[in-house]
Amino acid sequence: KVTIQKFDPYLNVDPGTMSPYQHGEVFVTDDGAETDLDLGHYERFIDINLNKYSNVTAGKVYSHVLKKERRGDYLGGTVQVIPHITNEIKERLLLAGESTNADVVITEIGGTTGDIEPLPFLEAIRQIRSDLGRENVMYVHCTL
Repeated sequence: KVTIQKFDPYLNVDPGTMSPYQHGEVFVTDDGAETDLDLGHYERFIDINLNKYSNVTAGKVYSHVLKKERRGDYLGGTVQVIPHITNEIKERLLLAGESTNADVVITEIGGTTGDIEPLPFLEAIRQIRSDLGRENVMYVHCTL
């Protein structure tokens, strides 16, 4: 079984309040998550229903990490991109698979690889290859 996920490096929590002229239309999943329109195309392409774990934005990741920091989850330690943000990204990648019982999670990383915004996402997928084993992770780089 396959599921698809998209990582978006923008700082908005979701595209629900973004201008459709700037970002495009919003796609709403069955569980009510406002996501990138690409997820609607992915649903039709592989004939599955995606969920809130299918769209992860940098804003959502940072917001959750900061809530955990305020709650005291990090025991007063310094919160950093590595490991806190990258660990949160990896957790959300794994949740996409676990929440759908998927054998394979295809994850698109939005943005431009040469820009600074997607770097935490790229670092997280680099780390997940070590975490899960190189035989369980594959990278495919595509250009337009």
